[in-house]
Amino acid sequence: MAKKETVLTSEGLKKLEQELEDLKIIKRKEISDQLKVAISFGDLSENSEYDEAKNAQAMNEARILELEAMLKNVRVVDAALQVRVRDVEFDEEETFFIVGSTEVDPLANKISDESPIGKALSGAKVGDIVEVPLPNGSTITFEVLEVSN
Repeated sequence: MAKKETVLTSEGLKKLEQELEDLKIIKRKEISDQLKVAISFGDLSENSEYDEAKNAQAMNEARILELEAMLKNVRVVDAALQVRVRDVEFDEEETFFIVGSTEVDPLANKISDESPIGKALSGAKVGDIVEVPLPNGSTITFEVLEVSN
């Protein structure tokens, strides 16, 4: 089975690489210090500080593995695809930035290339009328006004 490709902008790649470095260097050291303190309290069978530190360690290591797996199969795009559209029904303009799934930020209109709108707008050209099926069975119709990187 082929591993899923991770699509990132160069900015997104830098963020993930920085997060990975922080988890490996800073967070591991913090957790190690927490474990030393917890172990110094004695009896580990009823030591909640030790349990919390072990749980934090497990979550940190899981995130490290997740990031390493993502970074092994990454495709870097120059910049987010920017698509300005007009909602045909409401006659409102909106600009979407189509990014990889790890860079999604709905408040900044950064949508995933895997989302229904992202899939429909990827590859669209100026003047295209794009219908986006929604999970509830309805559709949104956009007219593509501008496409840029």
